[in-house]
Amino acid sequence: MKNIYFLSDAHLGSLAIPHARMQERRLAGFLDSIKHKAQAVYLLGDIFDFWHEYSHVVPKGYTRLLGKISELTDMGVEVHFFTGNHDLWVRDYFEKECGMTVHRHSETVELYGKEFYLAHGDGLGSGDRGYRFLRSVFHNRMCQRLFAALHPRWGMAFGLGWARHSRMKRVDGKEPEYMGEDKEELVKFSKHYLTTHPSINFFIFGHRHIELDLMITRTARVVILGDWISQFSYAVFDGENLFLENYIEGETRP
Repeated sequence: MKNIYFLSDAHLGSLAIPHARMQERRLAGFLDSIKHKAQAVYLLGDIFDFWHEYSHVVPKGYTRLLGKISELTDMGVEVHFFTGNHDLWVRDYFEKECGMTVHRHSETVELYGKEFYLAHGDGLGSGDRGYRFLRSVFHNRMCQRLFAALHPRWGMAFGLGWARHSRMKRVDGKEPEYMGEDKEELVKFSKHYLTTHPSINFFIFGHRHIELDLMITRTARVVILGDWISQFSYAVFDGENLFLENYIEGETRP
């Protein structure tokens, strides 16, 4: 039985991250280290800080990561890409060129007999109205078509600049620390969702940039995956147990 891996929030290409090339190399190195142990890899959003895929143009860069993902899919490893709030403008490049399966909404999947609710995490829970309005604009097809009319030189510069501005508005460019299960939107969402879907065993999210592994009932856990900016964290499910771990470059595991 092979492992199933989950990770999120690398924000590759971010203008606010000074070690971008090292960051991409580390992520590609991690995928290389698990390629013979993995049944599937789930990328739960914001792998890119901004991604807008024009009809005949894709963003430059990321060749190490996309090449490694293509190697995994060629080997028969399933790679699932969930769009986040930074990289939702995906068309068909990932599927046709890299062999990934793209998910634009949350999914409930059965893995080795356990029920997993998987999502990036943005827009779940009550949230603030301003963000929810902005999210609806980003997901609007007409707004997407209007943005696609911009030349890629301007569109990509605008998108990456917007993402950098959004990050730098936070203290030290970081997300708030864990606020407790009564205030964390993703935990509150999971508890409410369980009332109508009691068979879920694992809720796995990205988005918040914190590492969290929390039992919310006797049979259900919420896992927030951290990030691949400073924590280099991921979850691994071996068919019986799920662990939240951190990748150390050069470290080998059985």
